[in-house]
Amino acid sequence: MTDAPKSRPFSADGITAPLRNLTFRRIWLASLLSNLGIMIQGVGAAWAMTQMTSSADKIALVQTALTLPQMLISVPAGAIADMHDRRIVALVSLGIALAGATGLTALAWVGLVTSNLLLVLCFIVGSGMALMAPAWQSSVNEQVPSETLPAAIALNGISYNIARSVGPAIGGVVVATAGAAAPFALNAMLYLPLMLALFLWKRTPQPSRLPPEKLGRAIVSGVRYICHSPSIKIVLTRAVIIGVIGGGIVALMPLVARDLLHGGAQTYGIMLSAFGVGAVIGALNIAEVCKQMSGEAAIRACGLSMGGAITAVSLSREPVLTALALVVAGAAWMIAWAVFNLGVQLSAPRWVAGRSLAAYQAASSGGIAIGSWGWGYLTEAVGVEMALLVSAALLLASPLTGVWLRMPRVGARGEETEAFADPEVRLPLTARSGPLVVEVEYRVAPENARAFHNAMQDVQLSRKRNGAYGWSIARDIADPELWTERFHCPTWLDYLRQRNRSTQTELAIEQQARAFHIGPNPVRVRRMLERPFGSVHNTLDPGAAEVLPEMRNAAGAAGVIH
Repeated sequence: MTDAPKSRPFSADGITAPLRNLTFRRIWLASLLSNLGIMIQGVGAAWAMTQMTSSADKIALVQTALTLPQMLISVPAGAIADMHDRRIVALVSLGIALAGATGLTALAWVGLVTSNLLLVLCFIVGSGMALMAPAWQSSVNEQVPSETLPAAIALNGISYNIARSVGPAIGGVVVATAGAAAPFALNAMLYLPLMLALFLWKRTPQPSRLPPEKLGRAIVSGVRYICHSPSIKIVLTRAVIIGVIGGGIVALMPLVARDLLHGGAQTYGIMLSAFGVGAVIGALNIAEVCKQMSGEAAIRACGLSMGGAITAVSLSREPVLTALALVVAGAAWMIAWAVFNLGVQLSAPRWVAGRSLAAYQAASSGGIAIGSWGWGYLTEAVGVEMALLVSAALLLASPLTGVWLRMPRVGARGEETEAFADPEVRLPLTARSGPLVVEVEYRVAPENARAFHNAMQDVQLSRKRNGAYGWSIARDIADPELWTERFHCPTWLDYLRQRNRSTQTELAIEQQARAFHIGPNPVRVRRMLERPFGSVHNTLDPGAAEVLPEMRNAAGAAGVIH
């Protein structure tokens, strides 16, 4: 997809505009408490692990256990969010996380938690949150007007980082005064307000024009959309890189407190709080950053800032200096992830929003999880200071990736168009009839041949993103003006989905290609059933006459060429 024109990422009302909406405000405040509980539990789990073992890689695995589920199940979770009521999906997900936190509380209370059991239960909690994330994030556009969506995205980041700024300090105090079970119990209780806020949300379902996809097909559709979206692939790749090389500071924070600063649980909490304060500062300045800098410039600046800050953390032995460096690192960390998030969320159309966000979650969390594991093993070999210096060096070199993988411009959200008109059909098709082959004939002046071919490459990506297979473009050797575009869809229902998924930007791309067409006749379109016998009902079958109108009416009422 070509870059959309750059748009203002924040409305004139400022970052607080979404809070005027009662539903968003209620869910946002409840999510703040939930994030606070997660941070408190994270402190308790990490510190509990330091009491069970001195192994740096085992301590770093706590962060991996909490974030790895987001890499493993984010894509199915995104498909589920797009297929079902996102409110219900979020409630079920919170139930899973609550069950894990409750189990961890009970076992810690009776002193039966081992290092391996701690990791397993953290993985369960992380799995619940991973399942919830795509449903929650992709439902934000249902809670606020579209012009305040970027501000709402930033506010969700601020919610997490406000919790990060105060949660670790609270967690350190709770661990020090009430023991290991208290943070787990507090986290379990703080899930309840968010469950109540989601329960009270009177969501208005938006019925689909077509039946929902099966889970397997929905996952494939989401993967294909991302694979044929160059801009989203670049964002995800850069997110993985930053997660791997920059995640060490988060995973090794307990060792920074214990080995470099020679402190305890409270020191660890204060250091995490400093990082969180920086993240809040970064979130509050996202609007100005997006206004003054391109996405590429912002990511480069964040990489350089984090590299310098982590260098200071590795060399400092003074808590105050370390905390100041962590404020800078936290601000750069937050801005980088906000730019990545905006790049994905404002580009994906609604039909695949959950899956696109899930891919982003998988890329970011997977990068952090893999990086945390790697930094833990490196620390075992060379120590905390050297491991952080290696991370800092890689971050300082990270702007070089922009030479090959330049960040795309952040554009307006890809919005679907009105449903297209029914094609002319005289066979009694069913939803499973297929494959359906589509051929589109263009007449192009020979002098425009190369320009037309180049334009059709963008059309190819658009078709494949939305569900077309086997796309090709061919030129008639006996009639050089005649070009034939050809693709197929597995079934009639898949074809209806494919033709109704195009966004306004994609239709503009198609119109650019059609502009090359010459001659008195319009572009000619053929739609053919590849298996005409066995995949349709007998024409005398009365059921056939019932299925076809239903499928045809689902297609809508506007015009389209394919």
